[in-house]
Amino acid sequence: MNVLSTTMRWEKVQHQQEPKVENGGPGMRWGHTCNAVGGGKRLYVFGGYGRDHGHTNQVHVYDTVGMFWNEPVMKGMPPCPRDSHSCTTLGAHLFVFGGTDGSRPLNDLYILDTSSNTWIFPTVRGDGPEPREGHSAAIIGRRLFIFGGCGKSGDEEIYYDDLYILNTETFVWKRVVPSGTPPTKRNSHTCSSWRNKIIVIGGEDAYDYYLSDVHVLDCDTLVWCKLNTTGQLLPPRGGHTTISFGKNLFVFGGFSDEQNLYDDVYMFDIENSTWAKIAAIGEGPSGRFSMAGDTLDPLMGGVLVFMGGCNKNLEPLDDMYYLYTGLSRENEHDERRGEKLSLRKQLKLKCREQLAGNPAYERNSFGVQREQDTTVYQPMPISSYMPSGRQTFYLNEYQKPLGKRTFQAKITKNLSNGYSIETIIDGKPLRGLLFSNKPSSIRMGAGDPIRKMEPVKNDGPNGLGAHNSSVETDKALQDQSDASRNKAEVPAAHAVSASATKDPAAELSKPQEQDPGQSEPMALDINMEIDASNHPSSSSAEIPNENASIVGGDQINPSN
Repeated sequence: MNVLSTTMRWEKVQHQQEPKVENGGPGMRWGHTCNAVGGGKRLYVFGGYGRDHGHTNQVHVYDTVGMFWNEPVMKGMPPCPRDSHSCTTLGAHLFVFGGTDGSRPLNDLYILDTSSNTWIFPTVRGDGPEPREGHSAAIIGRRLFIFGGCGKSGDEEIYYDDLYILNTETFVWKRVVPSGTPPTKRNSHTCSSWRNKIIVIGGEDAYDYYLSDVHVLDCDTLVWCKLNTTGQLLPPRGGHTTISFGKNLFVFGGFSDEQNLYDDVYMFDIENSTWAKIAAIGEGPSGRFSMAGDTLDPLMGGVLVFMGGCNKNLEPLDDMYYLYTGLSRENEHDERRGEKLSLRKQLKLKCREQLAGNPAYERNSFGVQREQDTTVYQPMPISSYMPSGRQTFYLNEYQKPLGKRTFQAKITKNLSNGYSIETIIDGKPLRGLLFSNKPSSIRMGAGDPIRKMEPVKNDGPNGLGAHNSSVETDKALQDQSDASRNKAEVPAAHAVSASATKDPAAELSKPQEQDPGQSEPMALDINMEIDASNHPSSSSAEIPNENASIVGGDQINPSN
């Protein structure tokens, strides 16, 4: 097969350091990682070997819009300096695992919260991986997969073919033994995620042979499958970099058993199991291994970034290149639209795409609001952290009952007998009234989320508990007047059940009466839960110290 003819092109990035910052940029290094966050707006580079001929644990951030480097002041306890680790992106959090400090392999786990530039050292439980370097990692949903790598037993190297899964909600490790045809023991390979699958490519095995095989793990069934690939096959190699973009994997560089370094680019079509060699125009990176890369899409559509690495003389490099692929993720979306979906599934797909394009509303849907900070963070259920030291997470103590979903409503007007509210659920607007009932109508069953929240201590930073998602809500509601508890009559009602999370500290505060001269509408954010298990027309809302029902004029099916 001939080399694939495309409009792909290389561009060497000419960046600058941030004003008034000395030694801007990570400098020469190999064995580091770089991860794009914020839709490609920032590129986080961590660790590696190179500057001052040693390991580092510094974090450098590249602003892809302003095209400059800066080294932010990090909070928390950082990992020790290392290289050949893995760093995987989950929302605004980077999961760093393992690597080597130059004398021994590591198996520690750190999390970098890029929204606050804070290192978190979580307490993990379960059967975790042995210390290793040169392994691979990928995230599917909320699960972090670690495969393979190289460790030590005394002075001897040990190659691994084992698979571990970390639940990022409970922080419990589990070793799994999938069925099927697994990859052989190896390190210096790559692992990428696509839909519900992870794809392992190449590497170096325990007998110093270099590989070009492709294995796929179905993460739902935990079955390995070795693919029979076609096209212009990838030559065997290790130490390469693989970047996932839609249904395509781009492989660059690496080395072979002849000690030759590669400067080529191959593209693997996962759906068709087909390899193609890319002939990109422009001057690209020189042959190298142990470089790092990621995609800057969607900010820079279809653009991949490669940086650093080690040359044939075992010298670290500090250059950075963009590869303009000319491809778009829209192809994958178009294929999904072409499937024969029911109208309901098409509507749900459209709503998800609309929510994905509106990150501001998604951030405010639920999460943790920190004092003097109006941004709500929710990429993962880490609801609090300590500025330094080890943090223990008890995230498995409380789970929302099945059939309930959280939404946010805004109080737009203060009425004599309640409130006028507005909200959006699944992209559909809902307007209605939140009005008072008699206190005797409060019913709390064994499965009530408020009852479950009562034992939870409100001892997190800034007075926020680990599961407290609406502290400001309860305080704001209790600050309003208790003017009327008469039930209002509202026509054309479609009721939606809701309950605000109870804050134990809020009960100690005395409600203040509202100024009777106030005439402007109130604008308060409240977090509630839709009870999809109840009939929409027969339920009432429950909030601390005051019962209320929501009445609206739009038909809503909370189960969709």
